[in-house]
Amino acid sequence: MQDFQPFPAPAKVNLFLHVTGRRADGYHLLQSVFRLVDFNDTILLRPRQDGVIARSKEMAGVPESQDLTIRAAQLLKQHTGSQSGVDIAVEKSIPMGGGLGGGSSDAATVLIALNKLWDLNLSRQELMDLGLKLGADVPFFIFGKNAWVEGIGEKIQEIALPPAHYVILTPKIHVSTAQVFSAEELTRSTIPTTIAAFSGVFPEKEKQQTQFRNDLEPVVCQRYPAVASCLSWLNQFSQARMSGSGASVFIEIQDSLLDEKNSAKVLAKEILDQVPPEIAGTPIFAYETQGLEQHPLYNLLND
Repeated sequence: MQDFQPFPAPAKVNLFLHVTGRRADGYHLLQSVFRLVDFNDTILLRPRQDGVIARSKEMAGVPESQDLTIRAAQLLKQHTGSQSGVDIAVEKSIPMGGGLGGGSSDAATVLIALNKLWDLNLSRQELMDLGLKLGADVPFFIFGKNAWVEGIGEKIQEIALPPAHYVILTPKIHVSTAQVFSAEELTRSTIPTTIAAFSGVFPEKEKQQTQFRNDLEPVVCQRYPAVASCLSWLNQFSQARMSGSGASVFIEIQDSLLDEKNSAKVLAKEILDQVPPEIAGTPIFAYETQGLEQHPLYNLLND
């Protein structure tokens, strides 16, 4: 689009997700590791001088009043008193409602990019605090590093992760996050663990599979058979896991766990080539991607 500047908004996967409790206000307490991956939406921004914030491209199923990118720009403008405006368009690649953080990442990228384009000079922490008003996952994308995440998503600590590729399958269904978290059968009492425990089991994959899981998986698999079928299909290659509240599922392939004749990237592509267009009668969106060490826009912010 003419005169628009493109900014990437990467997806994430949850390497595990434990529900450790629930607060009096209904919010769930979580522990998770969020990993950035090299698979992104593209946010197109065109600054304007009249103060107007406008959406330049419709998004199916998302009214402008609910569009997180528009809400992010409005929140930043209100918070800073900026007189600037912007035209916003989103080129979607990350499946909506897939548990990969696409909407949160889009909002974070708008905050990061407009902070630069509008010459606001807010710090990373200031933007993270602002982003939390838009959603629990937004601060992570502004934080910009792979992270150990606790609380309702606001407690974020950098974590070192080994290089890895991922094969991700997203059945074309809509999983209701609210319904999953409100399910009576959801386990909400997983004993809290530590970064040291998680990092210590990387070489011992079987141990990691039993200790670190996604507590939302049983609920989603019971209510959405397509997710269970995708997990079952991927399990023939490695331990598959659901990301977030679904519907996306993935396997992780680490170079360090392969012999010299193989590479994670090659193996991931070989698996991707075998994915059928449908699993259990449900169309499947499949892709291969690699983990990132930091957000592509990380250096646009000052700590």
